[in-house]
Amino acid sequence: MRPSHFNDFQNKKINYQVFGQMLPYLFEFKLRVGLALMCLVLAKIAGVSLPFVLKHIVDNLNISDVQAQMLAVPLGLLIAYGGIRFLNTIIGEVRDTLFGRVTERAMRRMGLQVFEHLHALDIDFHLSRQTGGIARDIDRGTSGISFLMRFLVFNIGPTLLEIAIVTGLFFYHYGWPFALVIVVAVSAYVGYSVLATEWRTQYVRQAAKADSSSSTRAIDSLLNYETVKYFNNEAYEASRYDTALADWEQAKRKNRLSLFVLNAGQAFVIATAMTLMMVMAGYDVAKGNMTIGDFVLVNAFMMQLFMPLNFLGFVYREIKGSLANIEHMFELLKRQPKVVDVEKPFDLPLASGRIEFKSVDFYYQPERKILNQVSFNVEPGQKVAIVGESGSGKSTLVKLLFRFYSLSGGQILVDGLDISQISMQSLRKQIAIVPQDTVLFNDTLLENIRYGRPDANDDEVAQAIKMAHLDNFINKLPKGTDTLVGERGLKLSGGEKQRVAIARAILKGSPVLVFDEATSALDSESEKAILQAFKAVAKGHTSLVIAHRLSTITDADHIIVMKSGEVVEQGNHQALLSKDGYYAQMWRLQQ
Repeated sequence: MRPSHFNDFQNKKINYQVFGQMLPYLFEFKLRVGLALMCLVLAKIAGVSLPFVLKHIVDNLNISDVQAQMLAVPLGLLIAYGGIRFLNTIIGEVRDTLFGRVTERAMRRMGLQVFEHLHALDIDFHLSRQTGGIARDIDRGTSGISFLMRFLVFNIGPTLLEIAIVTGLFFYHYGWPFALVIVVAVSAYVGYSVLATEWRTQYVRQAAKADSSSSTRAIDSLLNYETVKYFNNEAYEASRYDTALADWEQAKRKNRLSLFVLNAGQAFVIATAMTLMMVMAGYDVAKGNMTIGDFVLVNAFMMQLFMPLNFLGFVYREIKGSLANIEHMFELLKRQPKVVDVEKPFDLPLASGRIEFKSVDFYYQPERKILNQVSFNVEPGQKVAIVGESGSGKSTLVKLLFRFYSLSGGQILVDGLDISQISMQSLRKQIAIVPQDTVLFNDTLLENIRYGRPDANDDEVAQAIKMAHLDNFINKLPKGTDTLVGERGLKLSGGEKQRVAIARAILKGSPVLVFDEATSALDSESEKAILQAFKAVAKGHTSLVIAHRLSTITDADHIIVMKSGEVVEQGNHQALLSKDGYYAQMWRLQQ
């Protein structure tokens, strides 16, 4: 995601459609949600009854005769007060336990949906993404989903219901002045909270942006650890990271100060309302219109009312913050891949391996073509090599064959079927590749090789290791195939990583094999052994070899020579040498 993206929607309204998108996750467990709501209602009934029980206890205690007090105070009332308070707490715990499953499943579903969506996006997105920032956006987004589901259902709705009940009770028992104080106080509190929170949301967003930026900076630097060391740029990287942290510190300071303004205003409204209510209640007690129990009841109700109301302010702030945090995640979900399957794609059966490139054009911008009218055929069982200068478009052909990009013109056919009409899953299942730049998972050697076919058994993995000439190397390792390769395979040399990639491709067992500069990092002895393995593996397979060293493809059935995105020569090794053209010139330079 480009860095300016956060600024693009800083001035946008919060996307309240998020709530609608959450409903399917909420209703997956209808029974649990129903039971949780029932517990909520019971807890509220118990909560409202507590001040009334307290009032009667105080009124019965307010008798001058000690003996009369002991007789008048009903023991059952005291027990009932403790029982109701305990029940109120237990019902809340049961409610949270019931609804916890709903929120946890929603987080799981949403996390999986985003993960699958990211894998479905085109390669352009992944070439320009900022991994650290995306990871933080997803983490904050899924946490925000949990917060919204829990607090919307169990805090905002119930708090508003309790305010309405308490206002009605005060109006009925003590008259309209008491009810009016509650209505005005609540309205002032909510109004101030909304306005102040709207104002400070910009600082929440700035803090989130700075947090993502600093995380991205740190992860990017650590992923390029060796490059940092090669160029002695530790201090430079530390300076850049500190600059990002300084932006974060500044954003958090503004966020904290704006929170102080919000909390101070809320506290003032609460203090004013409670003071006014106590003065009115004290005056009525003095006049004999209220008992001491009534005074205690009013105080208890005001405390009980403003505690969730104060929490309502916190919840509203957090909801605004959560919505701001998950905007990035939903922006990701809205992003559509540029390369998609047609509505009813074909499933490619076990391919014979015939590949045709017919007048293929490809460009990012029309004025600068990467490939121009590229045409050639690869027959089943053939070994076809593609050679040419750097930047001639050799590796781009492989990306187009895998449908990482859509063609700008022409067709690519596999077994006579246009690949644009074939499902990408079934197409890629038929092709195994040894890429030029092999990146491994931070796992064991065994699991990195097994990644070619996760359901392969140990014997099949061992055979692939042997064919890739990895067995001697693995036997020298203290932990053998259980050796961890490190982040992106940094603990292995370039040649070792490529041999792991070769074993992985062998294990996949696809009818079409692609080798993209697969021996470029190997020494001469290893290269010779790998080439022999290629010959053994390629028997009965169609193989497409992208090569820089021409000595590795002299046995190819057909050689495609490319220059500036065009095919300039075709033929086998001897035929191309006899033409004394561009290929022959490359051969002489390398010899």
